[in-house]
Amino acid sequence: MTGLTLSSADLDPRRRRILFRCWHRGIREMDLVFGQFADNELPRLAEAELDELERIMAEEDNDLVKWILGTQPVPEHLRTPLFIRLAAYQPDFEQVAEKLGITR
Repeated sequence: MTGLTLSSADLDPRRRRILFRCWHRGIREMDLVFGQFADNELPRLAEAELDELERIMAEEDNDLVKWILGTQPVPEHLRTPLFIRLAAYQPDFEQVAEKLGITR
């Protein structure tokens, strides 16, 4: 199982699970934000950041999308540097289209 650019082959089991969960959120927009964030950041995250990412991923997708888009205030427990990085992440939709074989 892989992301767009990150293969799970060289990841430890915990990071493999996280990568899969990031790309299979349930809401496509969250797949793109979390998945590409994981592709780019997951190998470098410290254990404490992995713990935090798993706590963030335990939140409901419908709530996460509102917080990330800024349509609802972010709860105090998520006002962390990692959540701010995740929320500020801009997925590369061209990369997704290329991976899926979609041309304009």
